[in-house]
Amino acid sequence: MRITFKKIVTDFFWVTIGTLLVSLSLDLFLAPNKIAPGGVSGLAVVLQHLFGWPIGAVTLAINIPLFLIATKVLGTGFGAKTLYSTILLGVSIDALAFLNPLTHDTMLAAVYGGIIMGVGLGIVIKYGATTGGTDMAAMTLHKYIHFLSVGRILLIIDFIIITLAGIVFSPELALYALATEFISIKVIDVIQEGSGDERIAIIISDKYEEITKAILKEMERGVTELKGRGAYSKRDKNVLLCVVSRREVTTLRNLVKKIDPNAFVILSTAHEVLGEGFKNM
Repeated sequence: MRITFKKIVTDFFWVTIGTLLVSLSLDLFLAPNKIAPGGVSGLAVVLQHLFGWPIGAVTLAINIPLFLIATKVLGTGFGAKTLYSTILLGVSIDALAFLNPLTHDTMLAAVYGGIIMGVGLGIVIKYGATTGGTDMAAMTLHKYIHFLSVGRILLIIDFIIITLAGIVFSPELALYALATEFISIKVIDVIQEGSGDERIAIIISDKYEEITKAILKEMERGVTELKGRGAYSKRDKNVLLCVVSRREVTTLRNLVKKIDPNAFVILSTAHEVLGEGFKNM
C-alpha cells in the first residue's frame, strides 16, 4: 500500500502529541510524587531520587542503546517513528520539568498520571510507534528466552522496577505505581479497541422473518442471517446477527419481545465496529 505524504505528516503529528502527553504525565503527576510505574521512565524516576539524575536524560540514555540492540537482534522493523518518539520523550521530559506539579495528593497523581500516560501511549501505539523502553527489551530477550512470552517477560521487568521503587520509596508508593500501571493499560485498551459503545445482538427465534423486517424498518439497522443447528434437537435454525448502539439496546429488546417473547437473545459488547452505519475503516 502506498504511504502518502499526508499520512506520514499525520502519523508524526499524533506521535508527537502522544509522546508529549506521556512526558506531562511524568512531570505534572508521577515524578513529583515519587510514583514510578513500570518501564524505563519508572526506573528513571527511581534513579533521579537516588542520584539526582534528570529523568529525561536517563530515559534517553537507556532507550537509545535498547533501540540499537533491538534493531540489531530483531531487524529494522521498529521504524523511524519509534526512534523519533524515543528521542522526543527523553528531550521533552527534561524540557517540561520546569512545570509545577498539579497535585501533591498521591492518589490523584496516580489516577490522573495513569490516565494521561495511557492516553499518550495509546495515541503513539495507534499511529504505529512506541516510546521505546521495556517493550523493546522484552522482545529482544524473547529471542533468547523462548519459553517465556514477550508479555510475561515485560511483566517480569516491570515488576522488578516497581519492586525497586517500593524498596527505594515505600511499599505504599509501589502500590500506587501498580494502580497507575493498571489505569494506563486500561486507557490504552480503550484507545486501541474503542469504548465499546456498540452491542452485538444474536437472536434465535422461529419468527426470525418478522423480527428481521421489524429491525430493518423500525430501527433501520442491517441484519445478517446465519445458518445454525440445534445440537440437541438436530433442527435447523436461522440465527440473526445485528449490531446496534448502546442507546438502541432497549428498543431492540422490546421489539423482539413484542414479536416473540420466547426468543433467545444474546447481547455482548463490541469494542469497535467498522463499516456502513458505524466508523469508517
